Amino acid sequence: MSYAFDDDAVTTWVPGQPFPQRVAEHTGQIRAHNAAFERLIFWYVLCPDQDIPEPRLEQFYCTATQARANCAPGSLADAGRFAGATLKKDHRGMQLIRLLSIPGKDGSFRQDSRLMAEMVAYCEQDVRAMRAISKGMRDLSADELADYHVNERINDRGVRVDVELCRAAERYASDEVRDTQLLVLDLTGGAVETVRGPQLLTWVSHRIGGRGHALMEVPSDDGVRISLDTTVRANLQELAAEDPEEVPPEVAEVLHYADAIRSASVAKFKRAAALADDDDGRVRGAFVFAGGAATGRASSFGLQVHNFPRKCAKDPQTIRDAMVRDGGSIVPRFGKRVTDVLKQMLRPALLASDGSKLVAADWASIEARVNPWLSGDGEDKLDIFRRGEDVYKVNAAATFHVPVAGVTGEQRQMGKIQELALGFAGGVGAFAAMSRIYGMKIPEPDAKRMVNAWRRANPWAVMFWDSLERAYTAAIRHKGKEFTAGRITYLFDGLHLWYALPSGRILCYPYARLEKEGISYAKAAWKPSAEATEWPRARLWKGLACENCCQATANDILRYTLRLLDAEGFEPVLHVHDEIVLETADPVTAETALQRAMCTPPTWAAGLPLGIETTTMTRYGKG
Repeated sequence: MSYAFDDDAVTTWVPGQPFPQRVAEHTGQIRAHNAAFERLIFWYVLCPDQDIPEPRLEQFYCTATQARANCAPGSLADAGRFAGATLKKDHRGMQLIRLLSIPGKDGSFRQDSRLMAEMVAYCEQDVRAMRAISKGMRDLSADELADYHVNERINDRGVRVDVELCRAAERYASDEVRDTQLLVLDLTGGAVETVRGPQLLTWVSHRIGGRGHALMEVPSDDGVRISLDTTVRANLQELAAEDPEEVPPEVAEVLHYADAIRSASVAKFKRAAALADDDDGRVRGAFVFAGGAATGRASSFGLQVHNFPRKCAKDPQTIRDAMVRDGGSIVPRFGKRVTDVLKQMLRPALLASDGSKLVAADWASIEARVNPWLSGDGEDKLDIFRRGEDVYKVNAAATFHVPVAGVTGEQRQMGKIQELALGFAGGVGAFAAMSRIYGMKIPEPDAKRMVNAWRRANPWAVMFWDSLERAYTAAIRHKGKEFTAGRITYLFDGLHLWYALPSGRILCYPYARLEKEGISYAKAAWKPSAEATEWPRARLWKGLACENCCQATANDILRYTLRLLDAEGFEPVLHVHDEIVLETADPVTAETALQRAMCTPPTWAAGLPLGIETTTMTRYGKG
């Protein structure tokens, strides 16, 4: 254990030595990168082995969280490169861990004094690097630190997984993959033995027309590369429906099977079963606090609940019984393909403990409410929600010039697509892309009409986008001065373009600069190559600024609510963007608590109308 107090020299303790009394008696803050690891080592290894008191969870401060809260990469190595720090993580560490920390087949560990000395030096350098990087960044605020601790309690609590269902899903999926791959082999005359290699790309390239080839070209660091990624495959299959000469039916069929084989659902079931605790079947540590560095939204680790398909089986218990107890065929009884059935069972694979229920609540149209509220000019839009009206029908009524009561189901769907696609300065392209997600194809003239109609009905939005652009551009031109747009304030300190949210939380566009093409900044999520001399940069534009502010503010409401529920003794087990899930033996009380906590805005969000929809269930996804 390498450690330092404040700016003191780094010290290392190794087993066999007396445990340092100053560490054992320390009741103050403990800073560590990805601090959950150190915390669990203390609680489950050091404290019982050395007979010392357990540090409280609230003592731990995660410098990886601090980095993400400052819109920097979370990994220690990347945070150092991002900041250009002179002290950076030593990559030799991973090699040393493999050599010294992984037991051999007989269970023994390698004993090598030279390598151990190198390991100590590596650990000490890690402490120096972490300390230097942490001291060079803005500290977490009191609220951010409190929210991090709430997230860690949720991580420690975990969520129960139906391990039997996951194992059964693995069996069904492996049979499906094998049979599907045999079909691909037959359809391609033996040319494509696996859809995960270059054989498929070559086979498809030789059989499609010019428009198809154009769809396969995607941007890359070197210009353009030929790809068959998820988006390309979807576009080619859409083209096949339009023009079979461009993409022949047999190619479309092979691409369809490739999608089935590449389905991530199988991996998710396998991962969930592997991560589940042997004692209680719960998966812990699933949430990365502030994992989305641009907004501070949480991300998922391991279980990846943020990426679960939204579609859920209507009767998951019946399908579960068929899979686990019967082991018989689940198609076509429950779906056309095994993979279709399995995707619908991912959410129901999470369930409450015996004697408890899951109570789930999600904010209704949270971003559609936050966006006009942030603008300061969207009261007409907010009144729609205050009156309890259907905002999608209101959109459609304005677009199609019909009464709200006369809006058809198809027209309402158009109104929904408008709201989801256009709120962040989206244009015809964004509207068309969102339409495809909902299985609708809109001719370009109609798409333009939809875009223009929504903008006419929502003049606050256009004004807000433009005011954001004026504010952040003025800020970067006038170092040290604040410029406000709606409820957002920008300030450029000469290095980072900061913006303050109504909650008081601040985020930034790191290493921002004004160029001929506009403002650019270092994007934490884009990792550079090992040889790169500068971190990859992204372009700031008004739509992105609006989206970041809106999603970050919605996340502030989620954080506030989780903190409130935690203080009241309720036990969240999941939180996914705009949804909170409690596990409880008293679902009626829990639902009342969710209604109160989620529908009452914090003081800084006065005037923001909030509404939720709740469901009580045994399995996640359906009541």
